Amino acid sequence: MKNGIRMLWKSAVLAASAAAVGGAAQAEEIKLRWGHYLPNSAFVQVEKNFAEKIAERTNGRVKIEITFAGGLGKGPEVATLAGRGAIDMASVAPGYYPDQLLFWKACQIPFVFDEPKEAINILYKSYQEFPIFKEELDKLNVMYLFQQPLGSYYMTGPDPNCDTVEGLKGKKIRSFGADLPKMHAAIGAVPVTVQPTEVYEALQRGTIDYSFLNAGNVESLRLYEPGKYNCGTAMTIAGHLIVIGKGAWDKLPADVQEIFADQARKSQQEYLDWLETGTASSIANIEKAGGVFKEFPASELTKWMDATPDLLKGWEESMAERGLGDQAKEVRAAWREWAM
Repeated sequence: MKNGIRMLWKSAVLAASAAAVGGAAQAEEIKLRWGHYLPNSAFVQVEKNFAEKIAERTNGRVKIEITFAGGLGKGPEVATLAGRGAIDMASVAPGYYPDQLLFWKACQIPFVFDEPKEAINILYKSYQEFPIFKEELDKLNVMYLFQQPLGSYYMTGPDPNCDTVEGLKGKKIRSFGADLPKMHAAIGAVPVTVQPTEVYEALQRGTIDYSFLNAGNVESLRLYEPGKYNCGTAMTIAGHLIVIGKGAWDKLPADVQEIFADQARKSQQEYLDWLETGTASSIANIEKAGGVFKEFPASELTKWMDATPDLLKGWEESMAERGLGDQAKEVRAAWREWAM
């Protein structure tokens, strides 16, 4: 009898210990490191909100720490680092990965989209309908969460003569990726590849005559200090992707994965809603700080577009050379139809 009681007591203790261990594991805090190539500012508030919402909705089980300004890797590095597990999440500008994100980078081709919401909606639809978009992220070993829409682009510099095609001829303009340089070279400007965090100094030193960024970045990078004049808008593209490494994703409990997916959808809508007020707020703040905005007339923009080759068609042709011509042809046709 005593032996029976002793065995029951021992079993109860073991069961309680197992439950405690299981409970501790369930409640164990998960820390994720998010590498961001841009500086910390209101311009990326939606992404900061995402991290806060994940912590809130998981009751503190998941904490995301964002390191800004390339502290965990520069723009052309963070996607690879997330895929390898060196970091867990990343903000990834497709233009920095021209040989890996062959289809995603098309969202940063000039003169394809008319306004930011259109760019995001078309890209999200493409992700849903064309498997190649997911396949590219699979090769980097990362998963898509949501995407930053960008306000349209301005030339920002100390010279006010940035509101005509002729005025930009021979000027050094900040550029990046494979297609923006073609857009700039088409009107006789000199494209210079400069990362966003280096633009301020490049303007100061005269390495470039004009930045080429949206109002949110002009404000967050304080480009109105070395460059008072902002001429635009001249282009609309989609912004960076927010991704999570597959290794990090697989370590998340199923209920947390569901929270991530749901919050990503909500944050995407929050970003689209932000466009309504974010750009206007940035322009107001820049003007308050002494910046001046000059319209780039529609007639001048037409001249620029006419001088520029069909870059989306050129992209399709370059994909054909890589054996991806059929997929690229379908994507190009869909984008032209969806953008009508």
